[in-house]
Amino acid sequence: MSNKNVVPEAREALNRFKMEAASEVGVNLKQGYNGDLTSKQAGSVGGQMVKKMIKQYEENMK
Repeated sequence: MSNKNVVPEAREALNRFKMEAASEVGVNLKQGYNGDLTSKQAGSVGGQMVKKMIKQYEENMK
């Protein structure tokens, strides 16, 4: 299995979602390379993304 998205628009949507989550937790992401983030910062962004996905799922289940 490759690391490419089946739908090219999905990559852009996921990137916007990631940037939004980063903004909400106060992490300044740049376009492209972000390897200078600390583990704590990267984890904050990932955690916020998961929280938002769970919230969206729960709202869709109502």
